Amino acid sequence: MNHRYQIGIKQLLLAGGTGLLLLPLILYGWLHWQRPPRTTQERSLFQGIVYKREVRSTPRPLMIHIVSIDLTAPGVKVLVTPGKPTLEKTEVPTEINARTTSEFLQEFKLQLAINASFFYPFREVTPWDYYPRSGERANVVGQAISNGASYSPHESDLPVLCLITSQGRDSVQLSKGKECPNGTVQAVTGNHILMERGNPVGLNLDVRHSNRPYSRVAVAMDRAGEKLWLIAIDGKHPLYSEGATLAELTKIIVDLGADSALNLDGGGSTTVVAATPEGATVLNAPTHTKLPMRERPVANHIGFYALPTDK
Repeated sequence: MNHRYQIGIKQLLLAGGTGLLLLPLILYGWLHWQRPPRTTQERSLFQGIVYKREVRSTPRPLMIHIVSIDLTAPGVKVLVTPGKPTLEKTEVPTEINARTTSEFLQEFKLQLAINASFFYPFREVTPWDYYPRSGERANVVGQAISNGASYSPHESDLPVLCLITSQGRDSVQLSKGKECPNGTVQAVTGNHILMERGNPVGLNLDVRHSNRPYSRVAVAMDRAGEKLWLIAIDGKHPLYSEGATLAELTKIIVDLGADSALNLDGGGSTTVVAATPEGATVLNAPTHTKLPMRERPVANHIGFYALPTDK
């Protein structure tokens, strides 16, 4: 083998090795460019559903996503992810198959969806070592009801968002310390009430991670229980959106004029998705396994059916 040929082989191997080393950086950079732009926006997504994106620079960079939903609008219906419980008593989770929020929206042909309850088991070690993956079993923390069927039991210390249908009209209410009332057709559980009958109790909560800027999800409602707000705040994105404390999230809810509000699963679960002609479109910037714009498979979600704005 001549000397020139040997040099060529070494250069080729060096170039290939450099390319392999750069590939993760290129992928990471590309994912960053897929995030929503840091520009304000407000638009009607569907009849009765309006999306607003707020951009803030203080007290740190924030991207705030707010969806307002009129439950009395024609065509608006709510769906919590249906459970798939098994009767066997095993160490394997028995309540539901995990899905990303986009998968939930597409499977049930919804127009809007957001992640909901806390769940277990959960593991996140590397981009390829995590649990649950889509289709793997998980359990919901607290009461969960879908289409009138309960698949996860109530836990006495956790508040529940209950959707009740009466005389053909939907309304929501928070149930604190007790199960949802009879007639509840959809329900998800959170961990802390942030607004209670106009009282912003979340301003003074002293609980785990309450003062840590974090990705957050909350659901709020008006006094009549006929209007919902879904609030999602992105985190873990330096200089783009670095998360909010529970007190900061509560202040946002106060400014909306909400009467009651519940904190839901946040962190890497935080995902809002809308149906578009191109398919399921993520409206925020989730981070799962430290990869931006990667959706986390979670146990359950809140979804909405709605009519197009041109009908």
